[in-house]
Amino acid sequence: MSRKRADARLRDLVDRHLDFVARVLRNLGTPDGDVDDALQKTFLVLSDRLERVRPGAEKAFLFQTAANVAAHVRRTLARRREVAEDRAPERSEEVPSPEVLADRERARALLDQVLETLDVDARAVFVLYEIEEMTMAEIATALELPPGTVASRLRRARGQFKDAIRRLQARTAEMEAS
Repeated sequence: MSRKRADARLRDLVDRHLDFVARVLRNLGTPDGDVDDALQKTFLVLSDRLERVRPGAEKAFLFQTAANVAAHVRRTLARRREVAEDRAPERSEEVPSPEVLADRERARALLDQVLETLDVDARAVFVLYEIEEMTMAEIATALELPPGTVASRLRRARGQFKDAIRRLQARTAEMEAS
């Protein structure tokens, strides 16, 4: 592949999949402050291996790479003694009210808290199916798993998710009753 064609393909893949990769990184536990660096690492890996990634399999490759980068970031953070800063509000064209920003931040924190209770394999399938809206077949391809394994992990993840929500609701009810 010529350098010009490779550059154009890489540019196209970044444009098409940047938001997807960012969501995957966040949903697999990458702190907001580290997402930009993790995005860069993910697309650098793609750039280095672009010729080996067959057309049509780019999204699966990017998911696998982002999952590996997110795992590396989590391991690195676990070894650090630093405390992560609070998350900055998301940017948008319209400036939402402080109440809306606070509600979003609380909702995102609750989602992250619940997702962290899922085991890593189940979490990946859950995030791809429920949040990224990928099909079971796409997930099986992306994770290189048999479709039955994807289905059982999704079932397990949904159960773990519901249990975590129930525990969170019970804690909230206890706090409100006090």
